[in-house]
Amino acid sequence: MEKKIFIPAEPDDLGFGTAAGTADQRIINRDGTSNVIKKGLPIFRPYEIYIKLITMPWGKFLVLIFISYLIANFLFASLYMALGKNALMGASTRDFWSEFQDAFFFSSQTISTLGFARISPSGLLPSAVAAIESLIGLLIFALATGLLYGRFSRPVAKILYSEWALISPYQDISGLMFRIANLRSTELIDVEVVITYSQLEMHEGSQIRRYYPLTLERKKVPILSMTWTVVHPIDADSPLYGKQKADFDKSSMEIMVLVKAFDDTFSQNVHSRFSYKEHELITGAKFIPVLNHTPRGTITINLAKISEYSLIDLPGNNNQEKAV
Repeated sequence: MEKKIFIPAEPDDLGFGTAAGTADQRIINRDGTSNVIKKGLPIFRPYEIYIKLITMPWGKFLVLIFISYLIANFLFASLYMALGKNALMGASTRDFWSEFQDAFFFSSQTISTLGFARISPSGLLPSAVAAIESLIGLLIFALATGLLYGRFSRPVAKILYSEWALISPYQDISGLMFRIANLRSTELIDVEVVITYSQLEMHEGSQIRRYYPLTLERKKVPILSMTWTVVHPIDADSPLYGKQKADFDKSSMEIMVLVKAFDDTFSQNVHSRFSYKEHELITGAKFIPVLNHTPRGTITINLAKISEYSLIDLPGNNNQEKAV
């Protein structure tokens, strides 16, 4: 029989367009970022500074703060040195290094408005520089405090995804499955999952990328306290219907996942993104259970096994093995 081809009336491009791109290119990276590089932007973009500072990794942020602190003190210490040997009372005058060292640590005390009173500015100009440095220090530490608060208070969903998506037996057909879990101790309420399937197709003699929304067995759960195995039934209305493993490889498919939820602790909406490529799709497998019960009846979840699976034969009438 002729193979059935699934073509929905209005494929959704999700805002990524239909450009084919390279076969191994992801649309959504596994860290949730979009695989898009913007060019032609202005070199200086002040509207991006705050976003960059609160979203960059913690290690990079702390290194940036430390280096900025050293540079600021170095500049002010150089300015004190340029004002002459008598600019700072109580500073060492034995050699250049000792004098610069005292100027540097005087600057660090002034910029933090701490001050130990061993060294003090002498004269109008050094006092004016110290006053300006104190004002700048107040502004810098206020900004740093705001950035730290913004980083700590920004609600971010920590969703753990299974490493693999599986095509497993589901009722009397097959289903596309993957597992998710909440890594935080907070509770996620009204968790909703949206899945989009993307593949390369030929259209009017050229290769384009198409996007198809996937229907789910259950697209929303009231609370995500344990794990959730998200299932897309591969029935006759599914864009995955009748496809073999070779078909997925040839079409450079990608399964894009969007998770939306309400964080009960932060009282804000949070979201997470993930994707699976063709080499991360296992056909004929099922997930190993991660739930156990203690003698007291308490449920335990071993999240270290969330990606573990075992191979299994699909049903003989499975639509993955028989094209219609």
